Amino acid sequence: MGVIQLTEIERVKKISKEDFYNKYVKTQQPVVIENLTEDWPAFSKWNLDYIKKVAGEKIVPLYDDRPVSHKDGFNEAHAKMKMSDYVDLLQSKPTNYRIFLYNLMNEVPQLQNDFKWPKIGLRLVKQLPMLFFGGQNSKVFMHFDIDYSNILHFHFHGEKQCILFAPEQTPFMYKVPYSLISREDIDFENPDFEKFPALKNVKGLICNLKHGEMLYMPEGYWHYMKYITPGFSMSLRAFPRKPTNLAKAVYNVFFMRHYDNFMRKRKGQAWIDYKNKKAITNTHKYL
Repeated sequence: MGVIQLTEIERVKKISKEDFYNKYVKTQQPVVIENLTEDWPAFSKWNLDYIKKVAGEKIVPLYDDRPVSHKDGFNEAHAKMKMSDYVDLLQSKPTNYRIFLYNLMNEVPQLQNDFKWPKIGLRLVKQLPMLFFGGQNSKVFMHFDIDYSNILHFHFHGEKQCILFAPEQTPFMYKVPYSLISREDIDFENPDFEKFPALKNVKGLICNLKHGEMLYMPEGYWHYMKYITPGFSMSLRAFPRKPTNLAKAVYNVFFMRHYDNFMRKRKGQAWIDYKNKKAITNTHKYL
C-alpha cells in the first residue's frame, strides 16, 4: 500500500473579482475562499435541521457506494426516502447513502433566497444550483464532471475532505472508458501500488472544507469527496471556457453516455468488465 502525493490547496479569506479571474480561472488553478458566504442568509441558516424543516416532505433519490452495475442506468438512484427520514438517518449514525446532483432549488424555491450569486468573474448557470448530502465517512468515488464546468463548491454543516487531480494527471488515473470515473476498486486514501503502479506518478491536491467555505474546481478536474461529518454542499457551475472542453462536454452529454447505456443493455456485465480491463491496459501504456 502507498500514499499518493498531495499538496494543500491554496486558501484565501476574500478575493476581488479581477484577482479571482486572473489568478485562478485563467490559470485553471483550484482555490478555497473561506469567507465568501459570510453575508449570505445561508451562512447562519443552512444546517441539517433547517433542511428538514423546509424540505422534510420531499422524496429524495439516494445513492450508495456499490460498484457500477449494467443493471443501473446512467446516474440511476439506488433508493428513495423522505428528506426528513434521511436527515434523521444522517444525524443518528454513519451511512453510505448520499444525495447527488439534486435540484432542491426547484423543489423548494425558498432556498434560493438564502444565497447570493457570487460576482466572481464566471458566468454562472442560473438553472443549475445542485445540492449534495452525505453521512459521516461516506465517499464520492473519483470522477470528473460530464459537462467540464467550472464549479464553485460550497460546503455547509460540518466538514468535508476534497481530493483533486488536474486533467493532465488523467493518463495515470485508471480512467474507465466511456465513463467519467476511475476504477472503483482503487482506494485513493490507501492505494495498492502493486496492483495500480501508475498511481505512484500522480500528483494531487487536498483540502478540508468547513461550514461556509467554497472550493473552486476548474474545468475537467478529477475529484473525490469524503464527508468527515454529516453535511451537505451546493455547487454553482459555469460552462467551460476552453473550446476543446466545450467539445468534450457536448460529446459526453450527446454521445458517450447514450452509447454506454446502449452497450450496458446489450452486453450486460461483460461490458462493465471489458471497460475495467481497458482502464488497466490503457493506463499501463504510459508506464
